[in-house]
Amino acid sequence: MELYIWRHPKPLQAAGVCLGHTDMGVDQRKLRRLANHIQRFTRRHGLPKVIWVSPLQRSLDVGRILAKRGFRCEVAPALAELNFGDWDGKPWQHIAKQDIDAWCDNFSAYAPGGGENLQQLFARVASWITQQDNASPSTHVLAVGHAGWINAAIQLANKRGLPKSAADWPRPVAYRQLSQLTISTAQL
Repeated sequence: MELYIWRHPKPLQAAGVCLGHTDMGVDQRKLRRLANHIQRFTRRHGLPKVIWVSPLQRSLDVGRILAKRGFRCEVAPALAELNFGDWDGKPWQHIAKQDIDAWCDNFSAYAPGGGENLQQLFARVASWITQQDNASPSTHVLAVGHAGWINAAIQLANKRGLPKSAADWPRPVAYRQLSQLTISTAQL
C-alpha cells in the first residue's frame, strides 16, 4: 500500500502547548492551501479522490473542503493524534518536570497524563494501516493526519518499531508536509 499522508496545517494558538486530542482551529487560508495542494497532487498522479481524516478539526476541515470539491471524505478516529490525557491542551511549562522525566524514562510504556502510551499509538496505527490494506480496492491511500501518528507510521514502514527512549523519537514532520510511505501489512 502507498500511503500519502499530509500533516495538518498549524493550529491557532498552539505554540508551547501539549497538543494531542485538544481540538484547536486553523486559519482558513492554510486549510485551503493544503486542500489545494492535495487536489493538485491527486489530479497530477491520477489518484483516487478519497481522503481520510481524523475527527480533529485541524485535519477534518481539510477533508470538508475537499468534499465540496468532489472528494469522498472518510473520518477515522484511529487517525487522531496521541491522547495526552490530563496534559492535553496545557502549556508544557505547566506540566510537572518529574512527570515529563517519568515519560522520558519509560518512553514507550508511559501514558502521558494518563492518556495513551506509544505502544497503544503504534497498535492503533498498525491496525488502521492493516484495515486499509485489506479493505481498499486501491493501493493508494490519501490522508491528513498528525505528527505523532505520522512518526509512528514512518517507524513502522521503516521496520524500526517502538523507540527505546525519547531520544530515538524522530522530530515531527513539518506542518502541511507530505509523507509518502510504502507499507506492507506483512511488516507490521
